[in-house]
Amino acid sequence: MPRLTAEKKREMIREIQNFFWEERGEEIGEIAAETCFEFIKDRLGPVFYNAAIRDAREIAEQRMQTLEEDLYALEKHI
Repeated sequence: MPRLTAEKKREMIREIQNFFWEERGEEIGEIAAETCFEFIKDRLGPVFYNAAIRDAREIAEQRMQTLEEDLYALEKHI
């Protein structure tokens, strides 16, 4: 998983607090928001990470296919 700066983590924790306030009308403290953050990071983060890796792999494969086609087009016919 990518590493987050301390500032980015604090920003995300504030976003969780804002979400609870705006969506549920609940004010949660920093510790509760950090617990929620850690749960999302540890349990759900890998799902999103793996999906992003699959997407990147698919894009790389498509680009390799295009490159291969371009290289064949450059070949000189003998």
